[in-house]
Amino acid sequence: MKAFSLLTAALLLLATAAMAAAIPSGTLTFTITPTVKGDTGNVTAWVPYPMSDNFQTIGDMSVSGNYQASAIYRDPASEAVYLFADWKRPVKSPTLVMRFHVTQKDRRNTAIKDNGGAYPELVREYLKATAYVPADDPQMKAIADKVTAGKTGTLEKARAVYDWVVENTFRDPDVKGCGLGQPTRTLNQCRGGGKCADLSTVFVTLARAAGIPAKDVYGLRLATPKDGDVTSGFHCWAEFYLPGTGWVMADPADVRKMMLVHKLELKDADDWRTFFWGGDDLFRLVLEKNGRGANLVGAAGPINYFMYPAAQVDGDMLNYFDAKGFSYKVEFKQDK
Repeated sequence: MKAFSLLTAALLLLATAAMAAAIPSGTLTFTITPTVKGDTGNVTAWVPYPMSDNFQTIGDMSVSGNYQASAIYRDPASEAVYLFADWKRPVKSPTLVMRFHVTQKDRRNTAIKDNGGAYPELVREYLKATAYVPADDPQMKAIADKVTAGKTGTLEKARAVYDWVVENTFRDPDVKGCGLGQPTRTLNQCRGGGKCADLSTVFVTLARAAGIPAKDVYGLRLATPKDGDVTSGFHCWAEFYLPGTGWVMADPADVRKMMLVHKLELKDADDWRTFFWGGDDLFRLVLEKNGRGANLVGAAGPINYFMYPAAQVDGDMLNYFDAKGFSYKVEFKQDK
């Protein structure tokens, strides 16, 4: 097993070197064509609208289609930023295209440190329990207290929560899309099984229950940039706030995915556990941060988590887990 561990480490180094050779960049195109019937009266679509940050630069944004109205909105409560489009009694099949260029910096944080400082007032918002992140649930609080017992400081506690999630959950390939993102359901009815939205929300909920500010992050995984259809690349991970460092990435769901793909046991997954802690150099596009319970203009109700394009036809929300039936497509063109 030691030989396998060394091989895994070597592969990770090779992947890192390959990514470092050229800054990941390219153009993404979201094409939204909601499925409608001949007598459809009203169609509304919402698409996550990516923003530039310290690690990604969004440019050359363009929006086109045969909609009758469109706008960019931000939902203050969920922080979701999105493109809105609306059609009234469409004669032709509704079409919305959002295209933009993205350039990414290395997301690895090589200087993670905990200075023991207080959390800023704005950051303290991410300690709160919500309907979507039930940090005040007795079971979640009990797990968080047990996991962080004897740990001091945010960094030690956050790592303990991360390790617990890796050790007590698993990737269930039968779950649709990225999962429902309901932490108590994941740990109880699903016995720890789920996909990235499920496992990341468990981390975020337990972190908040342990007194650590944390939030979900939603985007697209483009680990190996290539031309073509990347609709299946939607992915969720998490961030926690560390005084002295800022927001730090943690992706326990990808650890469990690599364990499934490579058929690894926990004792053989240390390299992946390290790789997905504190940020990685894989090509990821951030679409939304937080994004829970998003109240979108014109929607019949809040969206559990806002990552996929969403659409409503005559008041009925389409199934965003079913890209083909919906339908929508995401394509990537790598810069030459």
